[in-house]
Amino acid sequence: MFAVIKTGGKQYKVAKDSVIVVEKLAGEAGSAVSFNEVLMAGDKVGAPFVEGAVVSGEIVKQTRGEKVIIFKKIRRHGYRRKKGHKQDLTVVKITDVKA
Repeated sequence: MFAVIKTGGKQYKVAKDSVIVVEKLAGEAGSAVSFNEVLMAGDKVGAPFVEGAVVSGEIVKQTRGEKVIIFKKIRRHGYRRKKGHKQDLTVVKITDVKA
């Protein structure tokens, strides 16, 4: 069975034993996490969420994403600005999908 969950402003299609990378969640590696905002579970579609559906997971590790370079330039004016950003991410292994 699969489910579609919402976390960090994004939607993810998950199934049991799948591994997803989401925006940072509070918790240490090995701690349990549950997602209550389930948009779809199997053939049940929520309006907006499926009542009573819970997706459980375990935090594998806390990590950071690739570096994104922000570069601004205005031609012929000598204006150049370079800035970088690395997003904090959490790797989660889905342990159970309950509809």
